[in-house]
Formats: sequence, structure tokens, C-alpha cells
Amino acid sequence: MRGAAKILSAAEAVALIPNGATVAVGGFIGSLHPEKLTAALEERFLGTGSPQDLTLVYAAGQGDRESRGLNHLAHAGLVRRVVGGHWNLAPRLGKLALENKIEAYNFPQGVICTLLREIAAKRPGVFTRIGMNTFIDPRQGGGKLNECTREELVTRVHLGDEDWLWYHSFPVTVGLIRGTVADRHGNIAVGEEGLIGEGLPIAQAARNHGGLVIAQVAEVVDRIADPKSVRVPGILVDALVVVDRNDPAQWQTFSEVHNPAYMTSGGGGTSDRIPRLEFSERKVIGRRALREIPRGAVINLGIGMPEAIGAVAAEEGKLDRFTFTVESGPIGGVPASGLSFGCASHPEAIIDQPSQFDFYDGGGLDFSALGAVEIDGAGNVCVHRMAGRLAGVGGFMNIAQTARKLVFCCSFTAGGLKVGRDGGELRILQEGRHCKFVERVEEITFDAAGAFERGQEVLYVTERAVFRLTPTGLELIEVAPGIDQESQVLALMPCRPVCRKVRPMPAECFLI
Repeated sequence: MRGAAKILSAAEAVALIPNGATVAVGGFIGSLHPEKLTAALEERFLGTGSPQDLTLVYAAGQGDRESRGLNHLAHAGLVRRVVGGHWNLAPRLGKLALENKIEAYNFPQGVICTLLREIAAKRPGVFTRIGMNTFIDPRQGGGKLNECTREELVTRVHLGDEDWLWYHSFPVTVGLIRGTVADRHGNIAVGEEGLIGEGLPIAQAARNHGGLVIAQVAEVVDRIADPKSVRVPGILVDALVVVDRNDPAQWQTFSEVHNPAYMTSGGGGTSDRIPRLEFSERKVIGRRALREIPRGAVINLGIGMPEAIGAVAAEEGKLDRFTFTVESGPIGGVPASGLSFGCASHPEAIIDQPSQFDFYDGGGLDFSALGAVEIDGAGNVCVHRMAGRLAGVGGFMNIAQTARKLVFCCSFTAGGLKVGRDGGELRILQEGRHCKFVERVEEITFDAAGAFERGQEVLYVTERAVFRLTPTGLELIEVAPGIDQESQVLALMPCRPVCRKVRPMPAECFLI
């Protein structure tokens, strides 16, 4: 007979992790991240010097851009290799990568979370076109982020009559996951969380490779009444670490102790929770991009500038015209922002993250709006690198390569830009120090030529101009009222776009 699950302290649990282990960590920013375990692992290493030479694997970014989440593991010697989807929330890890102190790979978030399923099943890996003709394609670097990273973990292969990227499987030997409640046999439910996550494939991958699974939970009960609510069965779990619900390490997100809206459906009353935007470049961009969303569309909005679209839609009473989805799994409702991004207020459904990416990769999104760090004359976009730090692709690449209609949202210049309005006209009060449009991006995160071949409709929306993707690159199609096309747009661009019939941006974009 199987006995009761082993309940350990966080320190006792992480002491079981051996040198050289491949550790997969679940979570999305702070949601479902086992903060107590990653903090205890850091404390053990700093106190004892072990474990050493870990390989860290994770899909979504996990951290607060400072010290929490995967920042705990950012110590040379503790970690030897990182295979991650999003790096921006763990800048301490990124610093190690930039300094060539660890081997570092950046693969699409959706690829990594589905790769965990392939690892669990001991299949050879993920075969997909996501990442083709970008910096992740082995012809352009293979997703390696620095000079000390040499091993090829992705291969371009020819199957049938087509080229594919093969992301290789590798053994996972430790899984660190989180839930809300476990029963005495270790079965885990996530009833008080805003997400389901990828805890199951992590646990299956570690168990099937003879490894160790440690789960952080808020409570252990005698039994879980509804077996369908169990997301990770106890047969996969080696140890439980119990953390009080009010401990920040067990908060629902890194910014909220508990928000019942993230775990309850019911639609109404969500728009009043979105703060009204004051007039700014963000509001102009949000208004213009909102006009591109087809009625009834299934959509995804990226973090940052695209979040303005939701705020404007709430202000204009248009939230019911489309259905939000978040790559972490929520469908419907209104996506949360900041350190609660990944959750949604009053969603209609929440599915696990790998399944959400199955839907995205298959072309399920009618529309997506994403941010951009740099855009070149061909329409290529870079988002995974910025000055002095690694951002990583996250779910960007899965979404950008598959959404039927795609809008990139960014200010025309960055670094001090200030705008105002005069009636229905835009005024540049202070120009940004550098233009987001460049002659050629250093590395490609979004391949414009591939998008055109796939038949995607692609726009680039800024506060003063709108461009569209054509077979020859960017075409300027709109300029804001009050903006001089030559001196305030074209003269600032090292890449000159095609200009045929340029019309004014809609005047309502510049109302208060």
C-alpha cells in the first residue's frame, strides 16, 4: 500500500537535489512559482556550496525583475546551463549569461512547455516551424545567447517536402512545482490559483527519468473530494513543502495575496477595474490598434504597450466585442497586468499552458498585438535583446508567427518622448533620444518575409505613424494630424519606407 506523502521543510527538500541535476521549474511571473523552494535552494548553495552545475529549464518568465523567482538561482557554480523562454524578469540570470558565466539558450515559451511533454513521453523532441528564420534557427545561431554556449539543442530537418525545426529532448531529473492543496498521498489541486500551468508535464518528465518531484502547497488535507480537480497525481510527487497562504512565497501572484476574480467566472463588472488612461502616446497607440480588431475575434495582447488596447476598449465599452486569451491559459475575462500578468479577471475558462500554445501554434488567434524594441526596413522585429540586458522571446514567437492579423505597438522614438495634443492634432513636446526604426535589426525575433509568405496581415502602429508590411518591406500608410511627414517621420528613419497613398490617422485617436 502506498503510504502518506513525505512532508519536508523547504531546506530538507532542496537538500535532496544532487549536483548536475536538470531542474525544471514551473510558474508564470509569480503565479504558481514555488518561491519558497527557489529561495531555499539559493540559501543552501550560499551556505554549503551545493548543489552545483545545475541545468535550469523553464518556459515562462518567473521573477520580479529584482530578487524573486528565478533570480534566486543566479549564481555561477549553482547553475551551469539555462534553457529559458523569457529572461527579462530574472535580470540576475541574464547578467550571468551576458558575462559568459553560464551557458544560455533562449527558446520560445510555447516550445519549452510542450517540449516538457515530449520529454515525459521520451519522444525525440518538438518538431515545429516556430523559430524558423529567426535567431533560434540553427542557421542564425540556434538560440544560443553567448560565446560559451556551444551545444546544438535545435536542428533544422527536412520531413516530407518541408523544413522543420527539431528542438531536442533531454532528461529532466528534478521538478519544482506549486499548487494550493495536496492530500495525504500527494495529489495536488490548484483551486486557489489563477492558472493551471505546466506542473503535470514537469512532474511526469522528472518521474519518467528516475528523478525527483518537489511540490510547494498551502495545505495538506486527508483527501481531495473531486478527483477531476487533481492536476498532478500523487504517484508523481516525492515531497511536499507546506507554506502558509499569507506567506509572500505562497501569494497568488507576486503582487497579490489572493484575488478571487482570477479563479471565478462571471464576466460583468470587470471593465471598471481597468484604470482610465490619461492622454499619452500609449493611449493613441491603443486607440489606433483597437480599430484593427475584428468583431468576434479571439485575441492575445502582449505585455507592455499592447495593454493600452484593453484599457481603451474598457473606456469605450467595447470589451464584449472580442475574447481575450492569455498564453498562460485563461480564456475570456480581462487580462491582469504588472506582476499579476498571466491571470485574468473573471475568465470563462482556464486551460493548461501547453494546451493554450497548441491552440496558438495551430492558428487559433484571429488577432494579436505585441510590442517591439526595434523594427527594420524589411519589417523584421527584434524584442529579445535590448541595451545591456536580455529580454528573451517568451511567448512572442509562437504568437507572432501564427496570429492571422498582427499589430506591433511601440512609440516611434524612445528615451524621453513626450507628446501632447492641440484639438485633434498631435504635438511632439519632446523627442525621444533614439528611433525604434533601424536600418537592420541585429538579430531577428520576427521574420517579416516568412509572415508575408504565410499570408499574415501585419501593421506597425506608433503614436505618429502607421506602417504595413508589403513584399518589399515597410509602407507608410498613415501620419498623425499635426505631424510633418518628412521632418518628424521620414527624416528620423534610417530605413526609408515606401510612400504611396498616405492618409491621416483617425482623428478620434487624439481625443482625451
